Amino acid sequence: MTPFDTVLAVDWSAAKRKPQRPSKDAIWLGVARGGTAEVQIYCRSRQEAEAWISRFLEQEQAAGRRVLAAFDFPFGYPRGFARRVTGSDDPFALWQWLEERIEDSDDGSNNRFEVASEMNRLFAGAGPFWGKPDQTRWPDIPYRKAGITYEDVAERRSADLAAKAASSCFQLFFNPTVGSQVLMGLPVLQRLRRLHEAAVWPFEKVAAAQTVFAEVWPGLIEPAVKAAMALAGPEEIRDRVQMRLLSQALSRLPAEELSEMLAAVPEEAQEEAWILGTGHDDRLNALALDEPGGLAPPPLSNDCFALPAGVDWTPVDDALALLRDRLGPVTGIETVPLADALGRVLAEDAVSKRSNPPLPNTAVDGYGFAGGRAEGPHVLPLVDGRAAAGVPYAGAVPPGSAIRVLTGAALPDGVDTVILEEDVNTDGTRVAFNGPLKQGANTRKAGEDVSAGEVILPAGRVITPADLALASATGLAELTVRMPLRVGVLSTGDELVEPGEAAGKGQIFDANRPMLLALIRQLGFVPVDLGKAADDRAALRAHLDGAAAQTDVILTSGGASAGDEDHMSALLREAGAMQEWRIALKPGRPLALGMWQGTPVFGLPGNPVAALVCTLIFARPAMGLMAGAGWQAPQAFEVPAAFEKRKKPGRREYLRARMRDGKAEAFKSEGSGRISGLSWAEGLVELGDGAADIKPGDPVRFIPYGSFSM
Repeated sequence: MTPFDTVLAVDWSAAKRKPQRPSKDAIWLGVARGGTAEVQIYCRSRQEAEAWISRFLEQEQAAGRRVLAAFDFPFGYPRGFARRVTGSDDPFALWQWLEERIEDSDDGSNNRFEVASEMNRLFAGAGPFWGKPDQTRWPDIPYRKAGITYEDVAERRSADLAAKAASSCFQLFFNPTVGSQVLMGLPVLQRLRRLHEAAVWPFEKVAAAQTVFAEVWPGLIEPAVKAAMALAGPEEIRDRVQMRLLSQALSRLPAEELSEMLAAVPEEAQEEAWILGTGHDDRLNALALDEPGGLAPPPLSNDCFALPAGVDWTPVDDALALLRDRLGPVTGIETVPLADALGRVLAEDAVSKRSNPPLPNTAVDGYGFAGGRAEGPHVLPLVDGRAAAGVPYAGAVPPGSAIRVLTGAALPDGVDTVILEEDVNTDGTRVAFNGPLKQGANTRKAGEDVSAGEVILPAGRVITPADLALASATGLAELTVRMPLRVGVLSTGDELVEPGEAAGKGQIFDANRPMLLALIRQLGFVPVDLGKAADDRAALRAHLDGAAAQTDVILTSGGASAGDEDHMSALLREAGAMQEWRIALKPGRPLALGMWQGTPVFGLPGNPVAALVCTLIFARPAMGLMAGAGWQAPQAFEVPAAFEKRKKPGRREYLRARMRDGKAEAFKSEGSGRISGLSWAEGLVELGDGAADIKPGDPVRFIPYGSFSM
């Protein structure tokens, strides 16, 4: 296949006209040539974007350049949809049908919900489209997905399932969604296709086309985007970074490799379309990074927290095993000087460049010569000069002679044994001493500590001050490490007020967020304060959108159950990525897990005691895994109990405890609302899943809080 000279990546939007100043959630265009991103364009409206793209394609065609234009919304719907709407399986018939009906003004007002209503009426029952900003308008469009059966057409295309894309093209509202982008984008593609005679992949043959349109999903390079955002800072616009990296990755693909991707599509793609790069996440992430050859981990799948079929109550060990098996590193990689490496996680093995010690040297101050000496007196003549650390002796010491040596000095030629100066008498020209003395005494061999080329620190290790000493001693000036894991903490609930604010009737101060933010910092991660969200679904959605753009994992407290005000669980369900783990433990049974725009979410209980226990037992080892440090179980100690406790079988229990006089004391009350017990305690006593009748002196398992740190 002839290589593409230019790549254009398009981040489309169904939103209203944006302000003049570049902003997020707008239309961003990225252009790359020769593997380098050249420019990112901000467009305030779809009309402005269409005009810019049209001019750009015209200029590229006039210059004789071949263009791959990649758009971030579906080019088709699930099989059978086009026939129901147009009477034909031809996807271009549906493009034409939409172009004839969609109206779009320059301020962003459009009739997409009316057009979706018309299509829904062509189906029995509720129709496939759902989601709208106003529950009372557009009666043919359900407000929520509940009740839609998707019997006439599938909810998701084969491409969406294969790429683990975030949402269905039938979802018109509530993030994450692409449904409205499709309705507002396909008419534009139809006009551009016709005007510039573009070939559309995979519907048409593209090998000889000068201009090719292809569908992409930026979620495929999410790890690379997060790594770049972590370096760029909070002022950078995520959409701009995303288009820069996406255009860059596609532009860096060798022609043969891109040709293979374009050819590897299933039969149903001829009607449904396909997402370019599906199954090649690792490759695209590596190519997207600013340094070619770098590495970013693949994104986690939306169903990574799904429980096995038939599982209801989940034992603690089973829950931990599921997390350990399904999670992996989510942070990018960078190379930093040793001075900046403390506390970072090694991304690859650190290999010594130089042996330590680099040369044979003396371990003491004394006198060096060749060979050992038998029992009895010995007198050796001294050569002129000496050997000191950093000042080696330039000549060779003749056999039967000795030389003055200082600790750390490289052994001169002709020296392999050293005698301590306190065991010697000298007149400045000779030395006298008594044997016996073994050959090699008081010396160090080259590489005795570490040899050149040896792995000195394994990947996944959290760098300590001692590690920096070892790395420096073996010739390393920098280390390849993972980006710090950024952990967002969000509190939810109308009842919460900030410390220092006036608390009204029925309100409480937010205890969880200060506790969890401090804990995240203590564990070695980067805490991101996401504030608090009221019991309002739209507000919570906005918080999550912002959180996903700046964090690698999100911890929320409150709303993790299934009540009327548990909006966190409801939003994760809407996103198609919610699992409620009912874990057999006390305290903290409900644990909501899910994905929001590719970012893992741990929905913790609102009770501070349960929130802390769930964070330490479940989120802590999971975050270590996502940070690249591997799965780290806390160190526990068997100690005698200083309390009595009778426990029923079925649930694992964690008691707030501390050590006094060699025994574990338990807090006086097990009430999960007693926050004072968290401060009183120095760790947790873990009681197993079975029944127990503990008496003072019986052995129990004590886990100090310090055992949870990295």
